[in-house]
Amino acid sequence: MARFLRPSTRRYVLDANALIGFFEGRLGVSEKVRRLLGEALQQETPLLMSAVNWGEVFYMEWRYHGEMKARQIEAGMQVMPILVISVDLERASRAGALRQKHGLGYADAFAAELAIERGAWLVTADPEFSKAGKALSVYPLPRHEK
Repeated sequence: MARFLRPSTRRYVLDANALIGFFEGRLGVSEKVRRLLGEALQQETPLLMSAVNWGEVFYMEWRYHGEMKARQIEAGMQVMPILVISVDLERASRAGALRQKHGLGYADAFAAELAIERGAWLVTADPEFSKAGKALSVYPLPRHEK
């Protein structure tokens, strides 16, 4: 993948529920995420994801569908145009501050922190991110009703 970004390229950060919805074929979610993945390949600009949220997808798939399915999903994610961003002390502190200030879930705070830090749109079906206010741009996906 290209290491240099085109100035006009819009960046996206994936929340865990975006990939879970994609892999589960959720109506509306699957199509939107597939389009973003296609654009990322075409523009040679990967989608971004926090390592914490990557782990969340793996954990949720294992919890609800078993280890074998989680490993299959993980293998699928590894070939997608997704750049996984590691967590360092500064990023962890910024995510902790977002969690405290806005009442976000722990893993959600890492997705929000990455989107804010990179000036990217957060791709999510979770309405809780509205708590972060105007500092966070959200690319909304249809909400999954359980």
